[in-house]
Amino acid sequence: MMDFPEYRHCTLCPRQCGVDRTSGRRGFCGEGASLHLADVEAHFGEEPPLVGTQGSGTVFLTGCSCGCFFCQNYQLSTEHLGEFWEVKPLAERLLALAERGVRNINLVTPDHFWPHLKAVLQEVRNAGCDLPVIWNSGGYSARQTLLDALENGVEIFLPDFKYATAELARECMGREDYPQVALEGLELLVDRVGFLRPFDSTGEMAANRGVLVRHLVLPGETANSLAVLELLARRFGPMLPLSVMRQFRPMPQCQERGRFTRMVTDQEYQEVMEQVRRLGFQRVFFQPESGDANFVPDFRQKEAPFRGNALARLSRQKPEQ
Repeated sequence: MMDFPEYRHCTLCPRQCGVDRTSGRRGFCGEGASLHLADVEAHFGEEPPLVGTQGSGTVFLTGCSCGCFFCQNYQLSTEHLGEFWEVKPLAERLLALAERGVRNINLVTPDHFWPHLKAVLQEVRNAGCDLPVIWNSGGYSARQTLLDALENGVEIFLPDFKYATAELARECMGREDYPQVALEGLELLVDRVGFLRPFDSTGEMAANRGVLVRHLVLPGETANSLAVLELLARRFGPMLPLSVMRQFRPMPQCQERGRFTRMVTDQEYQEVMEQVRRLGFQRVFFQPESGDANFVPDFRQKEAPFRGNALARLSRQKPEQ
């Protein structure tokens, strides 16, 4: 078993909890010092240039440093479903996916397990695999962790920008510093790797470098979405690639809190889209429907947590008519 001293006084995420995760204690992320994940597969639920015809080689890690109560992946972020892996088996699994033609290696919520993942990527590179690596995160990342990712082979960054105000961030994840941290992190990434390229809405060309920002519209919070878009336009201009998502679905804690207990309405999403057009954004992925329910995961189904992936693979196996 490999030893990672970074876990002994953990400062991998902006919460800087300083917990010795090697002692059996858990950080805010809810995880110790053993690599914990729930799924590794060719995933078809990302934007077209990241998926293509064979999917994205995606690792769904357990735990999270954001802790948003409405998280679609709450089974990982709060229930901590998953299994423990070592570095070499995960590298071998990713190499097998690469042999099958996935477009990239996609690390979902990687911050709190970055020491392990860096070692995994080294194994993958040593084996001759040069697929681009995606840092797929909630946008709440420590600067030093991002710098280390940039220096160790991560080429594509897919951060969320969730909240424009400290008040909404505090309500949803218990931290007021999210807007500042997310903006500073995004500025760093755009400065180092630029915007996602190539930006191909058809998915025919594979993206290989740069930043694509995601924003999830929340029910009853269109003012937040309008403010996020205004902030991004003012800082990065209209060529910043965006994915404006409407896939929100109420999760168990939403019902418990009596907050975000419904879907986003057509009127709410249209209002956000009008802001996108008003600000002149040129490279935007829209989600006019309420997302594909087949990509709402159930990680208790260990063999196939995403029904949409199984359907996508099946459709690609059918002979052309």
